Amino acid sequence: MRHCLMYHGGFERNFSKLKPGATTFEGTDGSSHALPDVPDDVDGVRVGYMEKTGKKFCAVRVQSGKNDIVLQHEVLLDPPTHMGYGKRFGPEPTVIDDEAMATLLADIMAKNPDQKMQIANARASFSVTGQGKR
Repeated sequence: MRHCLMYHGGFERNFSKLKPGATTFEGTDGSSHALPDVPDDVDGVRVGYMEKTGKKFCAVRVQSGKNDIVLQHEVLLDPPTHMGYGKRFGPEPTVIDDEAMATLLADIMAKNPDQKMQIANARASFSVTGQGKR
């Protein structure tokens, strides 16, 4: 399966207002901006991330199928671990593989124990052996 990380705006301006089903974020200019479209070739989990002051990025939302989970506690993203080497944050969704997504979801579950079962459902939707469980 193919998964992706998608930009959801600046953390300080948007995290407290983030709700399931959100399709926009507030930019630094104060106007509303549409979240990026999910690439056609992404059939797995989508993780929304926001930028904190100091160019730090954190996961804030997990979407899988009809599940849309806004995290209680953001998770700082480590690019080599959570994205794979050579991948960067940007305005377009960053496509990642099963192994990177499995690692990211494990870290998200560890930081959000009250939401672990919801996130585990997203994790159960794919296998790190490369065969989707759909």
